Formats: sequence, structure tokens, C-alpha cells
Amino acid sequence: MIYLKTDEEIELLRESNLLVGKTLGEVAKHIRPGCTTKQLDKIAEQFIRDHGAVPGFLGYGGFPGTLCTSVNEQVVHGIPGGYVLQEGDIISVDCGVLKNGFYGDSAYTFCVGEVKSEVAALLKTTKESLYLGIEMAVEGKRIGDIGFSIQQYCESKGYSVVREMIGHGVGKNLHEEPEVPNYGKRGSGVKLKSGMVIAIEPMINSGDKKIVMEKDGWTVRTKDHKPSAHFEHTVAVKEGKADILSSFESVEKVLGIHAV
Repeated sequence: MIYLKTDEEIELLRESNLLVGKTLGEVAKHIRPGCTTKQLDKIAEQFIRDHGAVPGFLGYGGFPGTLCTSVNEQVVHGIPGGYVLQEGDIISVDCGVLKNGFYGDSAYTFCVGEVKSEVAALLKTTKESLYLGIEMAVEGKRIGDIGFSIQQYCESKGYSVVREMIGHGVGKNLHEEPEVPNYGKRGSGVKLKSGMVIAIEPMINSGDKKIVMEKDGWTVRTKDHKPSAHFEHTVAVKEGKADILSSFESVEKVLGIHAV
């Protein structure tokens, strides 16, 4: 069942998603060599609670963290812990909050200090593909149009698209229908309607698309141990142009780069 949101519900979803963006901005201030992923997690949890919300991921399905912190070849769902960030690492930080009964969900992949040019290029392409996918999130298009645009762009640059991990609907539940793959055929899948709220989250590998699950039962990494990047926005489907409910503005202010 796909739940269409009212305008009032979309504004509540916007509030939750903007808090996720501000939380990622707070975390961004501390991403540097020598910081542990657990330290980032504590900063995020405190910030979310200080703003009248609760962490959306903590305890979800038994997940032990506020953030998913996925470093280098880790694709998604990395558990915060004692890992110390190193110069040249990349780290995907995925964050969710629950406020006023609605979830927010967004992710950003950060560079730790200076990274190799080919790794920076992977991040750039992944982020660009997110916005290409969002351009398709309009009334009358189909889910396959989103995945097709992401897949075509990333594969044209020589990267691969993870198949098993996908985007999803967002609302009173963190994961709702419809599923939103980052690959697909143009004109296929569920027809998009105004009021749908979906998380679009390309997970793009620099090498092969194959992934494996780590022994912790959560962390997903690339099979070939090559880097992977992940960016995510929650958007409301509208007529003509999607409404991006989350924001990278706080993050990119900290990083000193122009927000898209």
C-alpha cells in the first residue's frame, strides 16, 4: 500500500528531514582524521534529542547506532564504533530522525582530509546522479525513470550500481512502499503521483556492483573492497518538479562548498 501524504503531512515530513540535514551539518564539523565513528554517533544523537526528536535508526530492527557510518568500501549500514578516521578515507553518514510522528532520512558521503582524485570523482558522480534521479520524481513519471537516469549516468562514467540496496517510501514508517531502485527501465514500474514521499539514495561502487554482508549482520561492503559512495534525499513527488524535503545546505556550509 502506497500512502499519499497531505500537504500538512508533507510539511511535518519537511521538518523532520530538515532536522536530519542540520544533524549532518553538525556531524560534518567533526569529520577529520583522528575522530572515531562512535564519537560522530554521540554528537548526532545529542543534537537530535536537543531538537525535540528521537534518532530514527537507533534500535530500528535492532540497529545499535543513531547513524550509519560506512567507511571506504563499506556501502551502507556501517555500525558506529572504535574505527578512527584516517586521512584519505571517505565516510557515508546516513541519518534518520522521528519527529511529530514522521521520519526524516538523508545521507552524505564525506571526504576525510584530502582524498585521491579518482575517489573524489566517484563522490561527484554519485551526488550528481542523485539530482538526476530527483528530476524524474514528478507526477506522471514512473519509478523506473528514476532508476534509469541514475544507472545510465553512473555506468556511463564507468561505475556500477548496487542492486540489492534501494530507496523507499518515507512517512510515519521509516521504510514504506514503493521501493525505489537505483537502476531500471525507462517507463517501467509504479506510476508516480503527487503526495508520494520517497527517499532516493544512489549507492555507487567504483568497481564491481557485487556486495557482501559483514559478520556483524549489518555492514554491507563491496565484494572487491573498492570504494563506494552514497547520497540520499527525501523528496515529495509533485507536478512539474519534485520538492526536496531534506537539505545539504548545513553540510555544505561547513564544508565551504556551494550547495546544489
